[in-house]
Amino acid sequence: MEISKISVYCASSSKIDPSYMAEARKVGRLLAQAGITLVNGAGNMGLMQASTDGCIEAGGKAIGIIPTFMVKEGWCHQGMTEIIETADMHVRQQKMSEMGDAAIVLPGGCGTLAELFELVTWKQLGLYLKPIVILNTNGYYDALLAQMERSADECFMRKEHLQIWRVAQTAEEAVQLATSTPLWDTNVRRFAAV
Repeated sequence: MEISKISVYCASSSKIDPSYMAEARKVGRLLAQAGITLVNGAGNMGLMQASTDGCIEAGGKAIGIIPTFMVKEGWCHQGMTEIIETADMHVRQQKMSEMGDAAIVLPGGCGTLAELFELVTWKQLGLYLKPIVILNTNGYYDALLAQMERSADECFMRKEHLQIWRVAQTAEEAVQLATSTPLWDTNVRRFAAV
C-alpha cells in the first residue's frame, strides 16, 4: 500500500521536556523528506506545532484538521499548508483517521490517549485497517503498554489484538514502521469478541 499521508496524534502542551519537542519536529522533517504529507490537529503549541514546523521547514506539506471553536480560541497553527475546520472533536477524529494512510501516535495527554484508543478499538473491530505506530519517546508509553499486555493476560482482549499497533523508540523507526506495516486483515472482526 502506498503511503502518501500520515496522521500524527500528539500533545498540545508546551510545558513538556524539550526532548519530546525535538522528536516531534524530527517526525515532521522525516515525513517531508519522504514526500509524505503530515496530517495533524493544527495546533500552534506543543508537539503539534513542533511536528508541523519540522515538516514545513523541510519543504513538506502539512494538513491541519481543527474544530471551529479552537480556531476561535486562536489555537490554530497559521503555517499549515491547508486547514480543514470541523464542527466538533468527533468529526475531527473521523477526518484524521480517514485522511491518513497510517497513524503515528506521539506522547500526549488525555486527548491523545482518547484518539489512540479509538483507533485501536476501530481496528479491533475491523473498522480501521491502517498501521498504528506508537512512538515511545523516553519510555513514555511503557506503563500503558504494560497495561495492554495485562488486558490480554487477563482476557479483556485477545493476545492477537496486541498486534494491532507497533511500537517505535525513535522518529526514524516510527516512520519506517508506518510505511512498511501491512494493512490489518478484515477477518479480524470474527475475533472481536473475547
